[in-house]
Amino acid sequence: MADTIKLIVAVVLLMAAVTLFYMFPEYSTLLRVLGLLTAAGLSLFIASRTAKGRTVLGYVKDTQVEVRKVVWPTRQETLQTTMIVIIMVIIAALILWAFDSMLGWAVRALTL
Repeated sequence: MADTIKLIVAVVLLMAAVTLFYMFPEYSTLLRVLGLLTAAGLSLFIASRTAKGRTVLGYVKDTQVEVRKVVWPTRQETLQTTMIVIIMVIIAALILWAFDSMLGWAVRALTL
């Protein structure tokens, strides 16, 4: 029950912040953005104190650990792979163009 109340408070706080952001256009944009960011941060903090929030935080931490394990390709590997993709796209385009031309010729020959 307490988690539900916390989530409702977080959502209401965020909705109120967005509403107030647009209701007071005469104030400085900087102040409105800072207020919106502060309310969003407070809303996320309140939501993170629930069971679902802890689950999401655990997921984010696990995701960060997995991203650190990724072996990124070198610049040379990236360039080679990109060139292969470009060449294959050109080849596929030429094959499709040739096929389309043949079909167009066949249709013209049958309809004349």
